[in-house]
Amino acid sequence: MTPRRFSVVATAFRLAHVLALVAALAGCTGSRPDAPTGPPLVWPPAPETARIAYIRSIAGPADLGITRSLLERMQDLLLGADEARMVRPMAVVAVKGVIYVADPGVQGVHRFDPLGGGYTLVRGPGGTPLPSPVGLAEGAAGDVYVTDSRLARVLVIKPGERTAAPLVLDSPPVQPTGIAFDPAAGHLLVVDTGAHRILVFDHDLRLQTSIGRRGEGPGEFNFPTALWRGADGRLYVTDSLNFRIQIFDADGRVAGVFGRSGDVPGDTPRPKGVATDRDGHIYLVDALLHSLQIFDEAGRFLLPVGQQGRERGDFWLPAGIFVGSDGYIYVADSYNRRVQVLRYLGGAA
Repeated sequence: MTPRRFSVVATAFRLAHVLALVAALAGCTGSRPDAPTGPPLVWPPAPETARIAYIRSIAGPADLGITRSLLERMQDLLLGADEARMVRPMAVVAVKGVIYVADPGVQGVHRFDPLGGGYTLVRGPGGTPLPSPVGLAEGAAGDVYVTDSRLARVLVIKPGERTAAPLVLDSPPVQPTGIAFDPAAGHLLVVDTGAHRILVFDHDLRLQTSIGRRGEGPGEFNFPTALWRGADGRLYVTDSLNFRIQIFDADGRVAGVFGRSGDVPGDTPRPKGVATDRDGHIYLVDALLHSLQIFDEAGRFLLPVGQQGRERGDFWLPAGIFVGSDGYIYVADSYNRRVQVLRYLGGAA
């Protein structure tokens, strides 16, 4: 065979291969999953008045109707695809319809944008892995803050960006975990678990104050982890090895303490994520009880949600929680590799 004829045959073979690949990809269309089947799942069950309703579970982009374009799928086949499904979700936040999930199992942050940007696995500067992203918080103008406990860094994800940019704090934390943003003052609050304290930075990222020290008294911590800022300015901290939740007012003074070790609903043996709703209820996920527990604003136990298991509404080592102003509740159901979405229906939970 002459070199010219060989070149023509090789080109034809490559063209046929590409056309077959395109045809195969064109047939791999994704679709939005049907609405959840089965009877409505609510808490408490009938005949009591329902306060919390199960909405859906999210394990990957398809669960939100997100599909990849033909070109993106060709690139995935040829170059390899980023991990799109959750492996070990630890924290979740929803910002203007976009859901972010911190996942050490894929060394990054999943970003699900059903209306605009599709799916992105957000990594560190230059696409480097984030080995231990464990905390997320909504910032200003659509920004999302993320803590990486292994890197001892706080980073920011800008809307639409594929990488997170590190923040230069003038007093870096030893082991950053929980994080919150105070929009009124422009302060960034970071739980420094290894140092048993909360660091408060101003809008120029200068350390303004530190809350707490190691101990068992009010205002003291024993390996604090998660952090939530309520709409009223109060701070809610899971004080993990003191088996309790501490509440601070906007000036950093102790406003309440509740919780205890134990193994029945209402106990807080392994407190993880904490959040509040528009009516002041306190939501706490507990990894030992494998449930979401709801308390009133004074810390009185009101309602358990879920149990250990794999079915809808069940949890297995839940780790993080976010409650939106619209009443939607997002729980990072870590061992089940998903985020479960619930909704607060109103009334006294």
